[in-house]
Amino acid sequence: MPAAPKLASFPAIRGALKFYQVCSIITGTMLLLLVAEMIVKYGFGYELFAGGSGGFLWFAPVVEGPSGSESTGDGLNLSLGILIAHGWFYVVYLFACFRVWSLMRWPFPRFLLLASGGIVPLLSFFLEVRVARDVKRYLAEREAPADTLAEHSSLTTTLDIEGTK
Repeated sequence: MPAAPKLASFPAIRGALKFYQVCSIITGTMLLLLVAEMIVKYGFGYELFAGGSGGFLWFAPVVEGPSGSESTGDGLNLSLGILIAHGWFYVVYLFACFRVWSLMRWPFPRFLLLASGGIVPLLSFFLEVRVARDVKRYLAEREAPADTLAEHSSLTTTLDIEGTK
């Protein structure tokens, strides 16, 4: 069984949790955009473009060429941009997952579950809520006895000082 996090690491855990929560929401949103883009591209045969001959935002058909499927659009390929942005932000999300996982000293399967939040649609939103609840509850439970002990120690010291007068 892994050792419990030390009280000194609690501020780092809180910071890592906030970073994880932000990354989780962004990654989940990017994944939903990616799923929608894949449905449009592979289900309907279109890619989303910005600018070019079609206007501000427009869909260009995808045709089969000698080297695979090719887009007929000109301008900025937003479909490709969504794919690349999600891929790179997933790396940031993995770092956030690793940071929370390592500071909390959870078992490795829990890290795998956290990492799957960036590849299973909607999972990151559910995990964000659950992880935040678990971590905050753990920190509160661990700090309550420490606070009580500190108050008791302070009270004992005060009584000892008053008793020596």
